[in-house]
Amino acid sequence: MRIAYDVTPLSHPRTGVGTYILGTLAGMAQASRGEHELVAFGPVSVRGRSVLDAAIAGLPVERRNVTVPFAHAVRRAWSRAAKPPAERFVGRFDALHFTDWMYPPQRAGVRATMVHDLGPLKFPERLHPRTVRMHTANARQASRCDVVFTNAEYTAADIVETLSIPRERIRVAHPGVDEAFVPEGERHAARRPYAFTTATGDWRKNLATLRAAWPQLEDELALVSLEGLGYVPHEQLPPLYRGAEVFIYPSRFEGFGMPVVEAMACGVPTVVSSHPSLDEAAGDAAVRADPDSPDELAAAVREAIARRDELVPRGLAHSRRFSWLETGRIHLQGYADAL
Repeated sequence: MRIAYDVTPLSHPRTGVGTYILGTLAGMAQASRGEHELVAFGPVSVRGRSVLDAAIAGLPVERRNVTVPFAHAVRRAWSRAAKPPAERFVGRFDALHFTDWMYPPQRAGVRATMVHDLGPLKFPERLHPRTVRMHTANARQASRCDVVFTNAEYTAADIVETLSIPRERIRVAHPGVDEAFVPEGERHAARRPYAFTTATGDWRKNLATLRAAWPQLEDELALVSLEGLGYVPHEQLPPLYRGAEVFIYPSRFEGFGMPVVEAMACGVPTVVSSHPSLDEAAGDAAVRADPDSPDELAAAVREAIARRDELVPRGLAHSRRFSWLETGRIHLQGYADAL
């Protein structure tokens, strides 16, 4: 197969979506063993082009990226105009996989996309209107796809219920864990023991409730957050996980919750929101807590530290279930089944 894969989110500083895209491409390349052609494509800005090129450097993929001014506007205009077809820029392909940044037209071949979560449709009042419009448009496009990938069974059920897409057209491809996320290695240097969280001020990520819990814990632990550190490149996360006494993920709603398994892979006991969207990431290896209860979060932190000897081995075993190779295999099989 020749697979055209939209990589435009990698033209921005990497977040969970970008990590999933990069991991999936690497997994498909490893799984295909040269049998399939992978084509990275998408219109990106001048500034974003260098970020994208650095992200996919070393991957055995053909590059068909176009540098344009006002890249966001170009992507949305291309999607709405439904012309010219992607084949003009990419050449012939058997499958085209687009992200939630655009939905390019195509003449032929399997049409595929990824739905990470339906948060923008469920909580539109919590997000910028442009974000809601973009994700709503792409969610509608998913209903026209031959195959829709998602990262959790929870989200698959959500897609069936909310978008009325038949379950047989959906493939669940859990994210993998990068090889850098292991217990051994550099640890973040801190003046005193700390808890680490990737929560931010975003309503879903829920740093506010965690901060409300912290007066109960501040004599025992410092709280290190990405909000306080600023943007941390993906490759600098493992030392932060390893150095922590506990990792806390108080999200109110997720697609999967990749930081949970990354922390477990680094040998850190974890506290995870009790929202069911995080059941697959947490498994039986985390202490769960109501994300809207500061008291429950504080108690869960103390429990996770006390149960460290039990939770760390469980977390390591659980995290080993997730590999980018398997993510890549599921994608390749999904395209092949839809041909």
